[in-house]
Amino acid sequence: MSSPASKPEPGEKPKSPPRPQPTRPQPGDNRRGAIAGLIIALLILGIGWWLARDLTSASKMQDCLMSGRSNCNVIEPAR
Repeated sequence: MSSPASKPEPGEKPKSPPRPQPTRPQPGDNRRGAIAGLIIALLILGIGWWLARDLTSASKMQDCLMSGRSNCNVIEPAR
């Protein structure tokens, strides 16, 4: 005397619990991810630009010092 809910009969497919209906994405969700990606990309680009400028100026200073000069300060032009 087995109950029908515990074991399916031979040849029958076992019953699976009903699946929840997928929810529709909110209209702003897709843009939110794109804007976040754009902000991250701009941040990485800005850091890369700053790092490149800093390394270039350090390289120029190092080249000046390696050539044996003693006055390697950056001279700003008068306006």
